[in-house]
Amino acid sequence: MKTEYAFTGEKPRYDILDGLRGVAAFLVVAFHLFEAYSPHPSLQIINHGYLAVDFFFALSGFVIGYAYDDRWKQGMGTGAFFVRRLIRLQPMVFAGATFGLLMYFFGAADIENTSVGMLLAVWLLSCFLIPTTSACDIRGWGEGYALDGPQWSLAFEYIANIMYALFVRRFPRWLLIVLVCVAALLSLDLGLDMDTFGLLAGRDIHRYTFIGGWSLDSTQLYVGFVRLLYPFFAGLLVYRLGMKICAGRAAFALCSLIIIVVLSMPRVGLGASEWTNGLYEAFCVLVVFPLVLMIGSGSNNMGRRELSLCRWLGRISYPLYITHYPLIYMAFKWKYVYEGLPLSSHIMMCVSLFILSVFVAVAFERLYDMPVRKWLAGHVRGARKD
Repeated sequence: MKTEYAFTGEKPRYDILDGLRGVAAFLVVAFHLFEAYSPHPSLQIINHGYLAVDFFFALSGFVIGYAYDDRWKQGMGTGAFFVRRLIRLQPMVFAGATFGLLMYFFGAADIENTSVGMLLAVWLLSCFLIPTTSACDIRGWGEGYALDGPQWSLAFEYIANIMYALFVRRFPRWLLIVLVCVAALLSLDLGLDMDTFGLLAGRDIHRYTFIGGWSLDSTQLYVGFVRLLYPFFAGLLVYRLGMKICAGRAAFALCSLIIIVVLSMPRVGLGASEWTNGLYEAFCVLVVFPLVLMIGSGSNNMGRRELSLCRWLGRISYPLYITHYPLIYMAFKWKYVYEGLPLSSHIMMCVSLFILSVFVAVAFERLYDMPVRKWLAGHVRGARKD
């Protein structure tokens, strides 16, 4: 489980969990590429790829508990916690927003109807994870982050960190269990489209799914908070309860297979049985993802090659997730403009973009993210090693 992150003062990491984050990130990229060619969400290949976000939240909750729960007792203040989280997350937020700006400006989207002032304003807001209203929706997709859509989940990640630092870190186990149970009920409300609070009307093609969270309207905000609350705090609870399952040397392969199958599963139920898809997704979020956390955290016996793979996947997972979507916008435009080309041309384009997204992520991780974080950790007050 040990790894080299001495400059941040971090503890040894759970390498399997890092590797699983990378596996899920790769599936997200593939999911979004297929999305450009899907005639309807129910026909999407890698149909449940969006559940990777819920898995990321679960991983984050576990890791936050592991990395910081005992540091409060050692005297770490709230300010120091926020400094460390900003150093970990914010450099790639800036990178994703800037990469999205460049891709938008240099041809990944139509620029002629967008003023320079508006574009720079949207970029600046994106750099600080401030969502925009429909008045600033320069792409017309209904996103709160028009330059880099997946930033919405990072905004919710910050919200979870704030909740943890200000309140939840002080919760005794019984109160955390209550919070998780309430969040589970909200997850069922969303997945089964019960609409207890009257906030899910108009979802239409996204009924009985966990899809959503990316804009400022009441429905999307409700979906985003529901998707955040259970996975994040269930992950924290799994850590605090010490719930681990040892699967030996097969743990990473087993957990990877589970994640691949869960996210790639075709749409479950159509027509009158459409509700079964929501039940499936709720089961994945409420049961499968915590189970994967238990297996991944309880099994650390790996060979050298598998360990290296997990560490590499862990390093590029966040850069890959936060920088791939500006390239996906290009895939949507390609499909629209060159729809008449042979299927082989579109396959080649998608494969090329997938490979390019990995190279972009590796470049950002090696040349920007790690050097910037290392410098900040050594120069920003509150980020020094314990």
